[in-house]
Amino acid sequence: MTTTAFPSLVPSARTFNPGNWPVKVFQSLDGSEHRFLYGSVRTQMSLELVYNNIPDADAAEFLSHFDTMKGTLLGFYLPVVNTEVKGGYEGSAEFPMNSNGGKWRYDAPPKMVSIRRGLSSVSVTLRGFH
Repeated sequence: MTTTAFPSLVPSARTFNPGNWPVKVFQSLDGSEHRFLYGSVRTQMSLELVYNNIPDADAAEFLSHFDTMKGTLLGFYLPVVNTEVKGGYEGSAEFPMNSNGGKWRYDAPPKMVSIRRGLSSVSVTLRGFH
């Protein structure tokens, strides 16, 4: 089965890194610093999602989606509203979406751990980009 949309499951855990503004630091010979902003949005957002004890068929959706995205090559959008990725999170509307209107891509292949017959855990790391 080829999946074009990111699997719609609620993660067991998430780790979100909001990235940083593109800043270049220049240091003079006397040790003083000068900082320059080189953009209007944050970059290098990352999102790690963990799905514990899910059926193997659901775990296979992540591999299928990874293959559809040609691994770490192509980007995709996560749904902005009512997304399962945000399931259980009650903070700002930005998390864990790419607030800059950009896409996500896989930072690495999904990691799968077989728990027992028919049950697996999957972890996925995504990187935000424009």
